[in-house]
Amino acid sequence: MSKINYGNYFENFSIGQKIVHPLPRTVSEGDVSLYIAFTGSRFSLHSSDIVAREIGYKKRPIDDILMFHLTFGKSVQDISLNAIANLGYAEISFPNPVFVGDTVSMTSTVIGLKENSNGKSGVVYVHSIGVNQDGNEVLNFKRWVMVHKKDHSVKSEINIVPTFEASTPIVDKINIPTIGAIDTDASGGEYFFEDYVAGERLNHPEGITIDKSDHTLATKLYQNNAKVHFNDHMMKSTPMGQRLMYGGIVISMARAISFNGLQNAQWVYAINSGNHCNPTYAGDTIYAYTEILETIDHKREDIGLLRLRTIAVKNQNPTEISSPKGEDGKYLPNIVLDLDYTVVIPKKSTKK
Repeated sequence: MSKINYGNYFENFSIGQKIVHPLPRTVSEGDVSLYIAFTGSRFSLHSSDIVAREIGYKKRPIDDILMFHLTFGKSVQDISLNAIANLGYAEISFPNPVFVGDTVSMTSTVIGLKENSNGKSGVVYVHSIGVNQDGNEVLNFKRWVMVHKKDHSVKSEINIVPTFEASTPIVDKINIPTIGAIDTDASGGEYFFEDYVAGERLNHPEGITIDKSDHTLATKLYQNNAKVHFNDHMMKSTPMGQRLMYGGIVISMARAISFNGLQNAQWVYAINSGNHCNPTYAGDTIYAYTEILETIDHKREDIGLLRLRTIAVKNQNPTEISSPKGEDGKYLPNIVLDLDYTVVIPKKSTKK
C-alpha cells in the first residue's frame, strides 16, 4: 500500500462524508506581519494594540480575512489538492475573533456533488467549520470547487447541488466588545454607519500588482498546497500555460484596496457569496470598486452593518466599468471577483 497521499479526486467524495483536516495552526505575530507585507492591509484595529484597547479589546484581533486563509488552508489537502479551480463561497461567518497565540483547526462535510458533462471533472460542495483551541467556532463556510476525476471512463452522472442563503442572518449578539472610542486620526477615516446610503458606489483609486513571489509566498503562508498554485512545470502543459493565483489572495487584495472609503469598517461579519469570475495570474494589477447594497441598523447603539458588493478588476481602472457583466449576462473578461459581504462599522456616537 502506498504511503503517499495524492489527494482526493472527484470519485473519492460521497454525500455526507466527514473529513477531519490535519495540521492545526497556531497563529503567530509573524503571520500578521507577513499578511500586511503581502496585502498592504491598513485597518488600524489589526495594526495597533493601542487602537484595539481603545475600542474595547485586551489586544488586537487578527484580520478576519487572514484567519479565513489560515483556517481554509487546512482543507486544501483533502478537498482541493487536485482542483482545477475554486469556484465560489457562500454563508461564510466569523462567529468569534482570533488572536495571536490561538490555534485553529477545521473539519468539513461533503454536502453536494455534480459531475461535469465532459466526464473529466466534477464540482464538490463542502461545509467547513473552523474552531480554536477551546472548541469555539471561529469560521463557518460553504464552498464549491472543481476537481479532476481519476477515471474518465466511468460516469456517475451524480447531480446533487445544495442551495444557499442569499445572505447570512444578522444575530442579536455580535461578539465585538462595546466600542469605547474610535480615533479617526488613527483609523484614517471620518465616516461612520450613518454616512453611507444604499446605492452608493465607491471607486477605490489604488491598484496593487501581484508578483510571482507575492502569490507564491502568500499561498505557502496559508499552507495551501493545491497543485495549480505551486507546480509551474505541470501548469505549463495546461491551456492556462502558467500557475493560477489562489482566489483568496484576490479577496485579500480587494479587501485591502477597499480601505480607502471604508476605513472604519474594520470587522468582516460575513461573506454572503463570492464568485471567482475569471483567472488571475502573476503580474496582474488588481483594482476594485464597492457598491453599498444595504445599510442594516442593529439594536446595539454603537454599531451598524453594511452589506457590500466589492468587484475586483484586473488591469483596468474600475471607473471605466459601469457593470461587471456584459449584455449577454456573462462577467466581463477583466472581472476577477464578485464578493457580497457584510461588515460591521461603528456609529457616530463612538467617535472619539
